[in-house]
Amino acid sequence: MGASPLIVFSHLRWNFVFQRPQHVISRLARRRDVVFVEEPIFEEGEPRLEIIAVAPRVSVAHIHLPIPGPAFGLDQEASIVPLLAEHIARKGWTTFGAWLYTPMAVRIALALGPKEIIYDCMDELSAFLGAPPELMDREQVLLDLAGAVFTRGPSLHRAKRDRHPGVYCFPSSVEVEHFANPSMPEPREQSLLNRPRLGFFGVIDERIDLAILAQLARSHPEWQIMMIGPIARIGPGSLPRSANLHYLGQRRHTELPAYLAGWNVCLIPYVIGPATRFINPTKVLEYMAAGRPVVTTPIHDVVEPYGDIVFAASGPEGFVAACERAMRSSESDLAPRNYRAQRVLQRISWDRTVEAMDLILSKLLDRRSTAALTQHAMFDFDRMIPSPTPSLGEARA
Repeated sequence: MGASPLIVFSHLRWNFVFQRPQHVISRLARRRDVVFVEEPIFEEGEPRLEIIAVAPRVSVAHIHLPIPGPAFGLDQEASIVPLLAEHIARKGWTTFGAWLYTPMAVRIALALGPKEIIYDCMDELSAFLGAPPELMDREQVLLDLAGAVFTRGPSLHRAKRDRHPGVYCFPSSVEVEHFANPSMPEPREQSLLNRPRLGFFGVIDERIDLAILAQLARSHPEWQIMMIGPIARIGPGSLPRSANLHYLGQRRHTELPAYLAGWNVCLIPYVIGPATRFINPTKVLEYMAAGRPVVTTPIHDVVEPYGDIVFAASGPEGFVAACERAMRSSESDLAPRNYRAQRVLQRISWDRTVEAMDLILSKLLDRRSTAALTQHAMFDFDRMIPSPTPSLGEARA
């Protein structure tokens, strides 16, 4: 018998920045079919579902709705559930699991009748700009019902471990071979710039310390600062501008090593605050895999495990000083840091991480029943929209 399929609900789109969901789900799909459900797209007209194959055994569900409001929110449920239920029925799925990156989708996931629910908690989403007010309540429902909770790092693990009996810490991992030996030539737009070059890749949003970026550009006009990634939740007009500050936009995951190979120093210029309190950035390991010095603000999940590898400093002036120290360091100065980085990288990989995740997932899907899943409901299941499977109200009874 093959592994049970999964329906995944995510607040991030598959073709957005390639990060934890793509790494994890593409590997889970080596053993099981996956439908990856993105947040609805606002569109006038009748609700409709568009299915697109994006990777082996992975298809993305684009939900087109004429209903605005919080994604997967109460106003959208009655339209989303029948669309997904029909698709599941067409695929012939009788037993499947639900895997959630966003607690906002918990009611929809439950209405579809999964045998098991996994919560892969990669961020404290309630701390992000524009977070729906009901998100925290829905997370509590999800924690009450999930068979297991995976957290992106130790800070999130400490925050969730007393709220669920099965919380597992699976920190960000890395594809060392992808970043250690770039196969592509350095992009022309970067190769034409003078050195030294300092770089960042990731989402450019409210977590970026814009004062640090401005101070870097102002203090060292000879430094070329490369910022790769989409701009989200902040206006482009709020970004500091300078001749040596380059916003290159989003690039494919396959292109990142070629950019990184041309940097002298890699940057993690995050603010220290609620939105970054629990962050466990994947990029720190990817920077290490490329053998580049890393300068970061004192993000807990970076400096706690890697404080003897990275250069950490607070505030604009401190961050600039840390970059200066990294830039002045000779190969012999950096050798101990690089040695410790290589020791870390030998122990961590996405393949190992997802193999451990899938072992827990498989045990849960084989063991628990739908009836067991609904026994601990924190809201009235009878208000949920009926699905082709027995309703959750009937299962509870």
